[in-house]
Amino acid sequence: MTVRKPYLSRRTLLRGAGVGLGLPWLEAMVPASGFASSAIPKPPVRMAALYMPNGVNTSAWSPEAGGRDFKLSPTLEPLADLKDQVTVLSNLWNEAAKGGDGHYVKEAAILTCATIKKTPGADLGNAVSMDQVAAQGVRHLTPLPSLELGVTPVAIGVDAVVGYTRVYGSHIAWSSPTTPLAREINPHSVYQRLFGAASGRTANSAKMDTLLLDRVLGDAKRLRAEVGVADRVRLDEYMSVMRGLEERVARAGDPAASAWKARVPIDPKTTPTDRPKDHAEHVRLMLDMIAVAFQSDTTRISTFMFGNSVSNVSFRFLEGVGAGHHDVSHHQKDPDKLRQYQLINRWHVEQYAYLMHRLREMKEGEGTVLDNSMILFASALSDGNSHNMHKLPIVLGGRGGGRIDSGQHLVYGEDSPLANLYVSMLDAFGTPVERFADSTGPLAGLLKG
Repeated sequence: MTVRKPYLSRRTLLRGAGVGLGLPWLEAMVPASGFASSAIPKPPVRMAALYMPNGVNTSAWSPEAGGRDFKLSPTLEPLADLKDQVTVLSNLWNEAAKGGDGHYVKEAAILTCATIKKTPGADLGNAVSMDQVAAQGVRHLTPLPSLELGVTPVAIGVDAVVGYTRVYGSHIAWSSPTTPLAREINPHSVYQRLFGAASGRTANSAKMDTLLLDRVLGDAKRLRAEVGVADRVRLDEYMSVMRGLEERVARAGDPAASAWKARVPIDPKTTPTDRPKDHAEHVRLMLDMIAVAFQSDTTRISTFMFGNSVSNVSFRFLEGVGAGHHDVSHHQKDPDKLRQYQLINRWHVEQYAYLMHRLREMKEGEGTVLDNSMILFASALSDGNSHNMHKLPIVLGGRGGGRIDSGQHLVYGEDSPLANLYVSMLDAFGTPVERFADSTGPLAGLLKG
């Protein structure tokens, strides 16, 4: 039994399941323009978290001055024409991640603000991530409770240097302390899944989906008994995805689910390739999927990972860069590496700006989808060379349906809890909590009303 067999089976079945399950309870799509203006409900609020590994060149990150008259730094300059829609947040950190290894303890907890359990095997330990707290509150309103995306396959095995399973570095979305949510990395499969959700399926298709799911779960359980610990971790993750699909099939018979209608049509002719030509195209395609999902209201929650922890993706496609991401993040104060590091950081911000431009182009009532969204950009490290997790690089885009007082650089006291940001975002999203992790309250100055 090889590692490749469960991996290939998972990809094949997920691709099939993404269309086959198809959420058969859905009614036909009705464009918003088909309603009288008085009948159009208030647009929903969406939330996405974009994670960049390996930290930043701190000397080129922070804006000059605070408040509304701040000047964007060289790395944040791609946000210039979105300045009124972004809020730069300085001096936040995750205290629970201050111990342990250089990467996994910090990066696996970027959305949980928890201390992960040190383990080389299947006994994972983290906490429920902020995005999934939000998803629990609105999961009955959309076909897909949330959408987890990435561009890099899950890393398996143990990082022998620090003694942590690499699975931690492959996930930022956690539905329970022991359940990371698997990411889809194929843009074509994601689009099929979104289109299937929006177009509906027949009763016979739902029955076939149930049979497929039964077979998948049975095969996975059988394989689990035959493989080693590392492969069991991967299979456990695979089965957690299948259980989520099982729930969607079960919901097909729920009359309440038929109330959902897509806000705009999803055009099957615009389906993307399943073989992106390079890393840059792959990233853009996945960001396009978030935009489509938000515009159609197929989901209101998404996470995207530009790379796994310790990602060493080559950025030689950028002029002036000749090395991998992780390599240059360990710059040891070498001027040339710092220069390349900053260029890589800036490229990631450009992709973040790309998504926000897409959402801003999508008109929705008197505003745009971006007006009704919160798009978080974050890294779990500040300086990658020292693995520093003080003064985290954090930007929040969008107005959250009018609740976010955007267009500011908010500078907080040193080592203010990152969890306070999540309390504020959950409030703006409509799923308020009294406390999240080590929060002490909402972030001052971020919310209106």
